[in-house]
Amino acid sequence: MRKYGETDPAALARAMGVIVAYEPMGSYPEACKGFFMYQSRKKLITVNSDLPETLQRIILAHEIGHAVLHRKALVSLKAFHDFSLYDTTSQFEYEANLFAAEYLLEDQQVIEKLNDDAFFFGVAKELYVPPELLDFKFRILKNKGWALDSPITASGDFLKTITRRRDD
Repeated sequence: MRKYGETDPAALARAMGVIVAYEPMGSYPEACKGFFMYQSRKKLITVNSDLPETLQRIILAHEIGHAVLHRKALVSLKAFHDFSLYDTTSQFEYEANLFAAEYLLEDQQVIEKLNDDAFFFGVAKELYVPPELLDFKFRILKNKGWALDSPITASGDFLKTITRRRDD
């Protein structure tokens, strides 16, 4: 997605012609965090405005992942809702998490933080992301040849129950 020259998910969505709406959906753990819809050739992402801004940014990047990777597959579903349609084994959720991790976390930035003798959870905190998203970035970096092991194994649906960063 770097072809758009955007590092901010909201700017990327605009560049892609995706309409983004922020609507209150609750702040309890099971509340809907966001969803992507594609209907009548219009792409729409709705993000839960009751969530902290740092989490809204992650949710938006995740939903852009669905817009990029799964639009054609989701046309028949009308809406892709992260809370109810797919469970922990969902390939779509896993792929959208990989997309968000790759988009939001630059390889060099993560490696530099680790080289500063920072621990995994400290790096996540410094980068303002949940440890689970950093775990997905570790998987990407490992696939690129880096010798990294995450102390956690995040499930594909970790965003389903997250409400804020652990240090908030």
